[in-house]
Amino acid sequence: MKNLNICHKIAALLSLTFLSLQSTAQQDPQFTQYMYNMSVINPAYATAEEGILNLGGLYRTQWVGIVGAPKTGSFFAHTPINDKIEMGISFTNDNIGDVVNENNIYADFAYVLPVGLESKISFGVKAGITLFDTNFDGFMLQSGGTNTDQAFDENISKAFPNLGIGAFFFTDNYYLGLSAPNMLSTKHLENENGIKATGVENVHYFFTGGLVFDINQKLKLKPAFMAKAVSGAPLAVDITANVLINEKLEAGLGYRLGDAVSALVNFRVRPDLRIGYAYDYTTNNLGSFNSGSHEIFILFDVDLFGLKRGYDRSPRFF
Repeated sequence: MKNLNICHKIAALLSLTFLSLQSTAQQDPQFTQYMYNMSVINPAYATAEEGILNLGGLYRTQWVGIVGAPKTGSFFAHTPINDKIEMGISFTNDNIGDVVNENNIYADFAYVLPVGLESKISFGVKAGITLFDTNFDGFMLQSGGTNTDQAFDENISKAFPNLGIGAFFFTDNYYLGLSAPNMLSTKHLENENGIKATGVENVHYFFTGGLVFDINQKLKLKPAFMAKAVSGAPLAVDITANVLINEKLEAGLGYRLGDAVSALVNFRVRPDLRIGYAYDYTTNNLGSFNSGSHEIFILFDVDLFGLKRGYDRSPRFF
């Protein structure tokens, strides 16, 4: 069991080291159901549903079968304060093999302006803290039980201030968003014992969009996309197409360029409750070593003042 635990940590740390040292690595967590986790990605995300508190949670376990593979959880809550201001909180936990643990805790603010009869644009800001922790207890680089790399002699526990910005243009049937949820570059490993600092996290930029087509009264097509860019890395692109049936059952397929194909499904249990699941099949060179990735989410709307009337509410598509 001890050897298994050590191997577990070695695999996780090697993954972390590769991500840190290679400037071509994406570092922020990825989400297949990004269209329902928008508050985490973009602080300007707004619904303009006064009196409604929007709650959401998502959990992702990536590359199942690879020891030390990432696991990510997120939560958000936001509500309009008036017809121009929305506020909320967002939280993300990213864990790699119980060796590396990162928490991002933010307060979100969005200012919404009408730009037409049916369209609005909002500008948002995130402000909060990133908590970065490592646990190298029992970690050995060699089977003989000696650790020859001084970078792993001590555990790390640090806090960094962070800031994010975004813009979000939306109507009832489509949206476009541009954001950078973590604007401040941080060094997770400082100079220690003469070793040069590594683990710099660069700014990630997100461009998102979605649209609803009415095929007929009971059937709607919902294409969406997300592009993620970071300095020194190739552009990461997700393309998704879902079909919405009777405004309750939604199912579709997704493709992450050069990385994975996905199947998505979600169900509106009640007008104020939606649950969903996504499965990613890995198409890159890691595909031979894992059985895919799983992701679940839940969205819940709370009518704070009893102003809405259950099933008479207009559906919110995003």
